[in-house]
Amino acid sequence: MSIERRHLFAAGAALALPNLARAQDPTTESPLASVAEPPAPRPPSTPQPIPTTTPVGGTWSHANYLAAMRASGRETSLTEPNFRIIQGRRVEALRRIENYLRTRFGAADPAVLRAFAEVPREYYHYMYEGGRAAPLEAYEADPKPWAIGYGSALSDYLGQAYMTQACEPKPEHVVLEIGTGSGFQSSLLSRIVSKQYSIEIIQPLGRAVQRIYAPLGYGNVETRVGDGFFGWPEVEGGFDTIIVTCAAQYVPPALLAQLKPGGRMLIPIGQPFRRGQFLYIYTKDAEGRVRSRKDVGVYFIPMTGEMQRRAAPPGTPVAPPGPPANPPRT
Repeated sequence: MSIERRHLFAAGAALALPNLARAQDPTTESPLASVAEPPAPRPPSTPQPIPTTTPVGGTWSHANYLAAMRASGRETSLTEPNFRIIQGRRVEALRRIENYLRTRFGAADPAVLRAFAEVPREYYHYMYEGGRAAPLEAYEADPKPWAIGYGSALSDYLGQAYMTQACEPKPEHVVLEIGTGSGFQSSLLSRIVSKQYSIEIIQPLGRAVQRIYAPLGYGNVETRVGDGFFGWPEVEGGFDTIIVTCAAQYVPPALLAQLKPGGRMLIPIGQPFRRGQFLYIYTKDAEGRVRSRKDVGVYFIPMTGEMQRRAAPPGTPVAPPGPPANPPRT
């Protein structure tokens, strides 16, 4: 199955070329590798309570948008007439999403459509470097990634619809996302699953985005700043789904170890800043055997941190975690 690049995760990348992704053959089985210990976490700080301004299921109005933005610590000057324009565009975007999912999967998952209808994408269109809201650009007819600062981006909504449905989320699931970004993907999944965890390696972005969930009443989302290479080992029982939003050169062993029997993991695999990256879907059976399937060609920025350190040839300079000087993350 091929997907146009403008419809899947990254701007400016052509169709991926084969044989660059360092991954298993789709028909092979993968034993679990030994897992390195993650670095000791920093002592947690006590966050100030953030009020819920729009309870789940409540009316999404201009006043509620302004209140939620203030509660999350972000500035906006959106007027009520422009808010009404956005809501009209939102209806059209939801139709595009439904048609797109029908084309790609044969049917659109009703739970995925409900999540897109419930989560207001305009709330996530915010440039964290410079502090600028851009809600009018949330539902473009020609969807594309939108930069949110610190080398990160809000992926286009059709690409996120694809990833969300490919996760096959269920109400009882516990999900881990590697790469919080804008928080939109984790918010979508949180409307379907029981518990959503998300890790962001870019500290200023991760700290800021931690504040966006409470105003909308998304109390089942837990995020932290850290290296997603190690997953979230403190979560007992592991995860039904793991979704990775950066390109790995191989699958981090900790993520496979934390995947539950019967679980699935979506991860882009390929060489940094090269064509030939593919989205792989890994599944684990009841006996712990892992199988992989190559899905679609993608283009993501690399997974940094421990992945970058281990994969780099000896003597290669490796930038420390932080705001990366590279193209937008999707």
